[in-house]
Amino acid sequence: MALIQVTEPLAHLAGVDLTSAESGPKGTRTLAARRLPLASPAAQLAHLAQAAPALDFDARARGRLTPAELEIFQINLGKLCNMTCRHCHVDAGPDRREIMDRATVDACLAALDRTQAHTVDLTGGAPELNPHFEALVDACVARGKHVIDRCNLTILTVPRFQHLPGWFAERGVEVVASLPHYRARNTDRQRGEGTFERSIRAMKALNAAGYGQGHPDRVLTLMANPAGAFLAANQCEVEAEWKAGLMQHHGVTFDRLFCLNNMPIARYLEWLLESGNLGAYMTRLANAFNPATVAGLMCRNTLSVGWDGQLYDCDFNQMLELPLAGERPHVADFDPAAWRARPIVTDRHCFGCTAGHGSSCGGATA
Repeated sequence: MALIQVTEPLAHLAGVDLTSAESGPKGTRTLAARRLPLASPAAQLAHLAQAAPALDFDARARGRLTPAELEIFQINLGKLCNMTCRHCHVDAGPDRREIMDRATVDACLAALDRTQAHTVDLTGGAPELNPHFEALVDACVARGKHVIDRCNLTILTVPRFQHLPGWFAERGVEVVASLPHYRARNTDRQRGEGTFERSIRAMKALNAAGYGQGHPDRVLTLMANPAGAFLAANQCEVEAEWKAGLMQHHGVTFDRLFCLNNMPIARYLEWLLESGNLGAYMTRLANAFNPATVAGLMCRNTLSVGWDGQLYDCDFNQMLELPLAGERPHVADFDPAAWRARPIVTDRHCFGCTAGHGSSCGGATA
């Protein structure tokens, strides 16, 4: 499928230059923009192998990792983003030219119609920046699917997208919003100066549209990941703390909290290497392996579609260019029966999803 070039009109899709501070905080620059060897998925896998040569995820999982029924159809609409967060596993940013075209969007819908998946999970980059985003949401809602928008929150403060909270509410879209911490310092340290203030503004807009009030069709989920080289907190234990803190100090509410482990890939891998934490972090993940997490892993019940239509077991495999087993498949040729019979592709990064309470697109798995 064709690559949509991030030309002048697309770069100014939000009404402002996406490279400017006005469009969103910039904690760093993408690996791709800096032309670093680490931008290569092969280089990332090589660093993991060098840091943890003895780790074997398949041996640890002991045959537990098998496909389940397909429930979630996850679509990465592109790597274009208004932010460049320090820990981004996608290496997304305003300079990324990879974005899904309309032909691939249509192929996704055709493949969706061949499944019994109940949820369509839209991610990026900032998925809202794809010019076909709203049409895709409407097409999925018309099919009776539950739609999730994985939102960085700050995009909702950009004038071009300030209508989205109400637009989402009308369609029952669940918003899963990234927020590293309920305090400004920890959030801005990871995502760029000013992120927290803009995130609070976005949450207030979502609250005004009925989100975060316990309404089953207007669910606001916050998704948090640690700022350092340690595991995510127990989300059941910290959710109440977050709700109290955000309400008391900022007057905003949300419905539930997901806590995720950072995956040792892309820009978080860069931080691990620069800080000398990669070996210790991989050891921490492996030592915290929890077999009870395997049943709930997203790779079992989720199909991950890349911006170019290529298929993967999960979003992390997608970023490491580890496609579904067998020939490199495309969404236009998706075969549900073959998907159910496939072996799931793994590597050392998979320990990030099975450490502690587990970590998946739906939060903790155990």
